[in-house]
Amino acid sequence: MSALLEVEGLSKAIGDLELFSDITFSIAEGEKTGLIAKNGTGKTTLLNILTSNDSQDSGTIKYLPDRKYGYLSQTPEFKEDQKIIEAVFNTENTTLQLLKEYESAIESNNSSEIERLSIILDNNKLWDYENRIRQLLSQLNIHNLNQPISELSGGQKRRIALATALIDEPDFLILDEPTNHLDIEAIAWLENYLTRTNITLLMVTHDRYFLDRVCNEIIELDNKQLYRYKGNYSYFLRKRQERIELQIKEVEKAENLLRKEEDWMRRMPKARGTKAKYRIDNYYDLKDKASKNYNEDNVKINVKGGRIGSKILVAKDLDFSWDSVKYLDNFSYTFNRFEKIGILGKNGCGKSTFLNILTQQLSPDKGTIETGETIKFGFYEQKGMDFDDNMKVLDAVTDIAETIKLADGSVITASQFLNHFLFPPQRQHDLIYKLSGGEKRRLYLCTVLMQNPNFLILDEPTNDLDIATLEVLEDYLSEFAGCVMVVSHDRYFLDEIVDHVFVFEGEGKIKDFPGNYSQYFEWKQEQDKIKQREAQPVKKEKPKSAPTTKKLTYKEKLEYETLEKEIADLEEEKSKIEELLNSGTLTPDELVEKSNNIATLMDQIDEKTMRWMELAEKSGE
Repeated sequence: MSALLEVEGLSKAIGDLELFSDITFSIAEGEKTGLIAKNGTGKTTLLNILTSNDSQDSGTIKYLPDRKYGYLSQTPEFKEDQKIIEAVFNTENTTLQLLKEYESAIESNNSSEIERLSIILDNNKLWDYENRIRQLLSQLNIHNLNQPISELSGGQKRRIALATALIDEPDFLILDEPTNHLDIEAIAWLENYLTRTNITLLMVTHDRYFLDRVCNEIIELDNKQLYRYKGNYSYFLRKRQERIELQIKEVEKAENLLRKEEDWMRRMPKARGTKAKYRIDNYYDLKDKASKNYNEDNVKINVKGGRIGSKILVAKDLDFSWDSVKYLDNFSYTFNRFEKIGILGKNGCGKSTFLNILTQQLSPDKGTIETGETIKFGFYEQKGMDFDDNMKVLDAVTDIAETIKLADGSVITASQFLNHFLFPPQRQHDLIYKLSGGEKRRLYLCTVLMQNPNFLILDEPTNDLDIATLEVLEDYLSEFAGCVMVVSHDRYFLDEIVDHVFVFEGEGKIKDFPGNYSQYFEWKQEQDKIKQREAQPVKKEKPKSAPTTKKLTYKEKLEYETLEKEIADLEEEKSKIEELLNSGTLTPDELVEKSNNIATLMDQIDEKTMRWMELAEKSGE
């Protein structure tokens, strides 16, 4: 396969901080590659260099010509005076330009222009293209194309940027945290979309299920060097552990040899020959190897939670509406000690509003909230903390507390606590504006936990945190001696933490399901199948009561009778392949093969469904 991207000898430093040194890699056509690294080690910087939004200190970057390339940045920018339609169709793609002109003609009610463009779109069979675009926008919860960009939230702008990147149908797409601010349904749709297309990908994401199901290669940036793994995320975890264990053994071996060589160096006379010089050089090589540190520097979260009494929080008959939209309808619940609740629902269904009501930052229209005397909330809000960018990292923490009490009863200083969150002394004296997005989120998490809460409320805590931090946070929350309530689109995170979920079903209705996200998803799928089976007989009875005028030929009648079974068989085959793709057991080659198969199946299903609808209409059904 052709290499769409070739990177050779790339290095980058910011001031005294070297991010990566002399890294070389390539990405072949059809590869779906995940880039993994800790926060602050250069993931976004590397993507910015690859997309010419930053410059390297040394090295070369080559792209294969005559291909379309797309990029989703972590912080997309739009002109505030634009409308969504203008932002989405702002591309050199000829078809998109025609559709943009058509949409503008409809908006201005220009009948002659509508007629002219309709003929062009019709002659070139471009209506299906428009339908696919509208479907894509709808899947990302983008409906009002005339809404001004200035009215959108940061998350909405990010979805617009993702739609823009996908609509142009690039051959090679670079994505920086594509799942941030998407709800679980939209993530599942994007996961399926990227899996079944032949698009080449390079992406940074902390979503481990997404990495596992979409990627067939992982690149890890660690200690300024790049490591490649030809498999999905599960394969990467196994091979990375093997690599670290091997490196630790090499260091131990070098340390043992170094002790012997140090003794020789002390005894060696000053007049040294050629053989001695070789041994001296070897000594310094050993010293360098023995100094390598391959032990994991992970966040340490061992904060003591406050004592929690028997009464936690009681919500009675809560109602809440805003702009004629019902967010809570007679909700009641008594929270119990040590329970861990996940909150699921589409974007805009009121999850964050619900948290603000429970913490009494927002008043319900009706109902009461009673909080136990010992309860101390730790609220990690989605919007993050409004840090003063010109403040030092250490000052942001000492403004809250000079000392912090740990789970073992010991007390440490704010500076020592920041060390636990991977802010070494020199970094603590940096101004906050120098931190990466992930480092700022880690600092915010630090400020929430240091206050020793016993009821943790986390609103989208996984956004911008690296995987290593998420794993430590998961361990901490699993053992947390208090209550936890978490809103997250990260399915892996929810599966690791929660014991039941509140599902926002719309119109203020909240379902309490006993289980984690995956268990709820399986149950929901089964319920959907039951509803489909129950609805099927009703559809079959319709032709009996309605007079029909058969206009089908004998050949068409036979075709019509077999199409439904063929479509069902294709759907079943598609479901089996999707299960394999999601299983994490396929090799990279099998992943590519199955992705191609599923794309072919979907084309066949669409074709046969269209034919079935034509025959059904002709027969009067």
